[in-house]
Amino acid sequence: MGTGHRIAVALEYDGQNAPTVTAKGVNDVADRIVETAIEYGVPLQRNDGLVGILAKLELGDEIPENLYRAVAEVIAFAYLVRAQM
Repeated sequence: MGTGHRIAVALEYDGQNAPTVTAKGVNDVADRIVETAIEYGVPLQRNDGLVGILAKLELGDEIPENLYRAVAEVIAFAYLVRAQM
């Protein structure tokens, strides 16, 4: 994004409905989201372009249909990482 800000977005996916935004933040809040994910063993993936788009959504929003493929790749990555743990 070129802003110099650290951005993090957390998603929840129940396997049936579209993933939803459960947390998002910039700088210190983003750091805390990442720290919490690490603490709970949640896989992380850096994707600057996608996080910039997801950060524009509101908490509780389902991801829009045009992002399904990109988010599906992130979810597949998370499942793969968890399977290797």
